[in-house]
Amino acid sequence: MVNLKFGIELVPDRAISTLVEYAIIAEQNGLDSIWVTDHYCNRTVYIALTMMAIKTSKITLGVGVTNPYVIHPAWTAAAVATLDEVSGGRAILGIGSGDKATLEAIGIERKKPLTAVREAVTVIRRLLAGEVVNFEGEFFKLKGARLNFKPSRAIPIYIGAQAPKMLQLAGQLGDGVLINASHPKDFEKAIPLIKKGAEAAGKDFSKIDIVAYTCFSVAPDSKKAKDAARLVVAFIVAGAPDTLLKERGIDLGKVSTIREALAKGDFKKAAENVDDLMLDYFSISGSPDECIEKLRELIKAGITHIVMGSPLGPKKKEALALIGEIVKKLRS
Repeated sequence: MVNLKFGIELVPDRAISTLVEYAIIAEQNGLDSIWVTDHYCNRTVYIALTMMAIKTSKITLGVGVTNPYVIHPAWTAAAVATLDEVSGGRAILGIGSGDKATLEAIGIERKKPLTAVREAVTVIRRLLAGEVVNFEGEFFKLKGARLNFKPSRAIPIYIGAQAPKMLQLAGQLGDGVLINASHPKDFEKAIPLIKKGAEAAGKDFSKIDIVAYTCFSVAPDSKKAKDAARLVVAFIVAGAPDTLLKERGIDLGKVSTIREALAKGDFKKAAENVDDLMLDYFSISGSPDECIEKLRELIKAGITHIVMGSPLGPKKKEALALIGEIVKKLRS
């Protein structure tokens, strides 16, 4: 397991200085990557990552993830190239179709996501390669567009994917695939689709980084860790299709209650209706030993990179230290 990579996701919903502190701790604990989410309602992802770049020296810094609807891909190309320059070649771009509810809140329709992501990745790659880009797409049209500077390396582009067609597209176009899931069953279905896309594009599947982007919560007290994950799992369950939930044996009555509670902003009620089966399928949570056992199951499923996402734990600094110990054990 020496070549396996480990990272964390940080949501910029708190002071940049606090996020930077977490980033420093993550690097000190031997993690390989930090991914920062990109939503209009939080602090700006590129400023957060730039501050982390200044205060760290080795850890990879990922945009996890942006989308092609809010920001034009030409701007994204310039932003990630600048981050790569500031960080000394440590930037990774994660891009996906965006969160439907978040986009709707600012009046943006998430239409034809496959086309939007395909066009955006194509444009970004060409701009980062130093090309003068003429492009006539359904979403984007560029006439003689170019960056006035060129990155010193090919910046990896990872595609956030869950649906079958997006997973295949990620295999075709991505250097890596960010799969927002926590259970081996999800990857048993996802990985063959990624491989199918890679083979269709004549790519070497073994070179694609398969990333499990998990809901993760660890603490010495298993119950406290699981309780900390319940609200995050509530949002995951609320957004999951009923067909998937039925397949997993999830109580749709509870799901309905969760959706209604979230719509009303009653987060306490939503979290209270998340049962242990939901936690098991949609999170990796519990004591360090419980988390290690679940992470090993993901590794057996073919994952090459594990990103431990929100909430990390009831106490983030404590969780980061525990994550460091977990990573050491998995690498030994």
